[in-house]
Amino acid sequence: MIIKTEEDLFFLKYSSLLVGKTLGVVASLLRPGITTKVIDIIAEKYILDNKAIPAFKGYKGFPATLCISINDEVVHGVPGNYEIKEGDIVSVDCGVKYNGYCGDYAYTFSVGEVSNKVQNLINTTYEALYEGIKHAKSNRYTGDIGSAIQKHVEREGFSVVRELAGHGIGNNLHEYPVIPNYGKTGKGKLITENMVICIEPMINLGKRNVCKNNDGWTIKTKDKQPSVHFEHTVIVKNETPEILSTYEFIENNLKNNIWLNNPQLNKMVQYSNH
Repeated sequence: MIIKTEEDLFFLKYSSLLVGKTLGVVASLLRPGITTKVIDIIAEKYILDNKAIPAFKGYKGFPATLCISINDEVVHGVPGNYEIKEGDIVSVDCGVKYNGYCGDYAYTFSVGEVSNKVQNLINTTYEALYEGIKHAKSNRYTGDIGSAIQKHVEREGFSVVRELAGHGIGNNLHEYPVIPNYGKTGKGKLITENMVICIEPMINLGKRNVCKNNDGWTIKTKDKQPSVHFEHTVIVKNETPEILSTYEFIENNLKNNIWLNNPQLNKMVQYSNH
């Protein structure tokens, strides 16, 4: 288990902030007709312009800056020529590395109107993330976090993906411990103060079973039902866990409809499409 120093935490906070700002750019881009490849190109440029590097690109051979997963895609979706459509749900996972430290978290967007059932899935997964975070305290167990997430989503009739999990983070994108989204209270690995972990429920509308797409990366639900993914980076504390990541830039841009008021982004999209 890797305990972080104050210097570690300083740079991890900066990396996490940059992820949040990048996801804010994504929020301002998402609309029907834009391709996932264009979103990825603009996100990569933004990260590089901020003197960081995309943490996902090249990681174990992954070919892009963002993981963009649509509808029944759970995680690790590869950006390409798919055009976003009205009614899609779009999970965007972003990682950056700045000064040797990684930031990593995710947000699921709805594009226009979605069904009440899908909206409930989104809301429940979002809530489950924060239920799990409540247990990121010193001398608790990874099973405490997973149990809280599992109980919250199963109460609504949804299912937890078990083949994928959260993780520690620091100089490496994935560190110990593994943080499953299911489990039993008091079981699993002990967590202690100043560990930094990514908690990321991946929750399916239908059954929990998943499979890998032909691209070798994208994980999808076997029953083709929608899946939702949210992720935060958290410092384990004795009393109140500290959330390093932020959805502020995403939610402000969504609320203010930044896309309509940003001609520079329009120009960037037009350029990227060529």
